[in-house]
Amino acid sequence: MYYMFLADGFEETEALVTLDMMRRANISTKTVGIGDKSVVGAHGICVTADLNENEVLLSDCDGIILPGGMPGTENLYLSETVISAVDFCKNGKMIAAICAAPIILGRKGLLKGKKAVCFPGFENELDGAYVVDALCVRDENIITAKGAGCVFEFSHEIISFVTDRNNADKVILTIQHKGL
Repeated sequence: MYYMFLADGFEETEALVTLDMMRRANISTKTVGIGDKSVVGAHGICVTADLNENEVLLSDCDGIILPGGMPGTENLYLSETVISAVDFCKNGKMIAAICAAPIILGRKGLLKGKKAVCFPGFENELDGAYVVDALCVRDENIITAKGAGCVFEFSHEIISFVTDRNNADKVILTIQHKGL
């Protein structure tokens, strides 16, 4: 099971497009509302999550997805459930973070010596990372992307990690994307 954590102020595009692409790829993914199952995004879109944070079973967790947005990223960072999930996944399970959310990984020390990207202006919070010039980058089990405009690259890399690149290519083409 892959968990996507949603906190008030999350970036809707980053979350919902990624979730849609994962489900198109038949990757078992559940959204988790932080604080409540009803979560309001940065642009006022209300989403009802599949689970609340008390229903997360880390023993079933294969990886996590952290959408960015503000104050969504800060709200994720303040969640004990999110931090426990990050700690649980740090040794090889997938951790995917986009936009401002990679700062959570930087603050936890998970980016030391790893290639990473984030929304421009947050690079100083990617403690010890090699910030690269890319829309999305994967270094071992950690996937980071710059922002909402990179959501298809982000989704493609997640699907590639969970399944394989050939499957990710097929899924991305089903939505008439030119391919990556």
